[in-house]
Amino acid sequence: QVQLVESGGGLVQPGGSLRLSCAASEIIFSIYTMGWYRQAPGKQRELVAAITTGGSTNYADSVKGRFTISRDNAKNTVYLQMNSLKPEDTAVYYCNAHRFVQHWGQGTQVTVSS
Repeated sequence: QVQLVESGGGLVQPGGSLRLSCAASEIIFSIYTMGWYRQAPGKQRELVAAITTGGSTNYADSVKGRFTISRDNAKNTVYLQMNSLKPEDTAVYYCNAHRFVQHWGQGTQVTVSS
């Protein structure tokens, strides 16, 4: 079974940084497009960042210049480096793996507050 496990969430002050990690198992990681989504209370789940098998990336406008997605195929892990965090970044962040269908992790809470 495909398994995605997120880690690295927590409480951080505005302007601070966090790095999220997503460890994948039971997939051939290198052939999956990987992404990070987030969902805040009362809002739709939205794409934050994605990275293709070839290393091409795209970001939501709200996080461009602040967040960086990367992947380490040898470790079957995708990362989201989040800098200059804002209160509006507060959400549950979900890891996603996509090839024929989408697979989801359980999510990790990120709270940005003073």
